[in-house]
Amino acid sequence: MSAADEILDIVDEHDRVVGRSPRGEVYARGLRHRCAFVHVRDAEGRVFVHRRTATKLAFPSLYDMFVGGVVGAGETYDEAALREAEEELGVTGLPRPDFLFTFLYEDDGGGSWWSAVYEVRCELPVRPQAEEVAWHAFLPEAEVERRLGEWEWVPDGLAAYERLKAFRAGG
Repeated sequence: MSAADEILDIVDEHDRVVGRSPRGEVYARGLRHRCAFVHVRDAEGRVFVHRRTATKLAFPSLYDMFVGGVVGAGETYDEAALREAEEELGVTGLPRPDFLFTFLYEDDGGGSWWSAVYEVRCELPVRPQAEEVAWHAFLPEAEVERRLGEWEWVPDGLAAYERLKAFRAGG
């Protein structure tokens, strides 16, 4: 099954499931769905940053400071966060990511998705999925901040990162 054929839950403005559709149709029609974002740090506290492959359905070749992805039909945010983090990092036995908050992301094209933000510490050697990750590194937070204005970032990840900073600051 291709990524475009994966079945996703369609949700309303209150994050209640109202239907199901293949991912390709969800993207094409801008249907509201669910995503999990996992902010990963290593033992030294550095942030996992990566550039997406050119073949990704959404935001190809852009940088991201989260791993994660869509929540499959019938899957919980928690299940998707762990599954996606292990898949993208290329690890097994990752601790369960800690849930932080959710927000409704709305893109410029009229699409929107409920976004659950998590964090996890990964002390395992990572072997990112070649189909998903073109480049990766663990960067100090200051380096991530410096690169915000230099690299082209996925817009939903950037929105999640800004909310994460506000969340940590108590806002």
